[in-house]
Amino acid sequence: MTTTLPASAGASPPPGPAGAAAPAGPSGDDAGASARSRRRLTPYWLLLPAGLWLAVFFVAPFFYQASTSVQSGSLEEGFRVTWDFTNYTDALAAYAPHFVRSFLYAATATLLCLLIGYPLAYTIAFRAGRWRGLLLVMVIAPFFTSFLIRTLAWKTILSDAGPVVTVLKSVHVLDVTSQLGLTGDDRLLATPLAVVCGLTYNFLPFMILPLYSSLERIDTSLHEAARDLYAKPATVFRKVTFPLSLPGVVAGTLLTFIPASGDYINAQLLGSPNTQMVGNAIQKQFLNVLDYPAAAAMSFILMAIILIVVSVYMRKAGTEELV
Repeated sequence: MTTTLPASAGASPPPGPAGAAAPAGPSGDDAGASARSRRRLTPYWLLLPAGLWLAVFFVAPFFYQASTSVQSGSLEEGFRVTWDFTNYTDALAAYAPHFVRSFLYAATATLLCLLIGYPLAYTIAFRAGRWRGLLLVMVIAPFFTSFLIRTLAWKTILSDAGPVVTVLKSVHVLDVTSQLGLTGDDRLLATPLAVVCGLTYNFLPFMILPLYSSLERIDTSLHEAARDLYAKPATVFRKVTFPLSLPGVVAGTLLTFIPASGDYINAQLLGSPNTQMVGNAIQKQFLNVLDYPAAAAMSFILMAIILIVVSVYMRKAGTEELV
């Protein structure tokens, strides 16, 4: 009878076949380096979808449009890159009034949005109470309707036989606006005032939401401290509230001015040939005249002017926080 003795705790395992080596696993240093490498690459993997999106829908069209802006030719003969930079000078010479008109209308609409939106954002942030959610929904509600339908609604509101024109005629307001060149012939449609009203209405939420976000984050104890120091309400607003809300003002003005500068729907539906903006000229060159190089050159000029204006504004504003 054979007796099997238990293996001792310190005994080594039985040897394997001759010449065979035990499998070697990764060392601790190698595993740690691999984990650190994966952690370093994780942010880049997360940015990859957004990077691809920007590359396909922004970078590639940007370079294609830059190439188009220096081409020459016609639709029948075909366009080819000839580095014809006269497209830029010709566009500036031919459409300088459209550029001036676009930035004038956009700046006016932005100022009106700020004057209208700041009191509303202030009320929602500090005075709305339990009605805050409802008021925010009312601000966002226009986004649930098509931009085109909202603009067409203003065409009905400002119609010659509408109540707005009738009331303004009765109080002789249209006489004053006609002398200022904002309206003409006792009507609102097809005038600069109608275009500015449409821009102000359509882009007002872009001003209110950043303002509300900035005002809502202000600590109300700062207001209490200012009042404890016998500051008047106007002084509290001038010294505390408005400076702390400047990031929202900067963000709101940029979000309003930039899209309003390139808008063409409001000028098309509410204006006349004398109130056309540069967006209308670009649309006409692309879709009607089929002069793609001129349209691309105008687009680049518009973008360059906006970048310069925004850069100067950001430097003068003295803030880098946009939210």
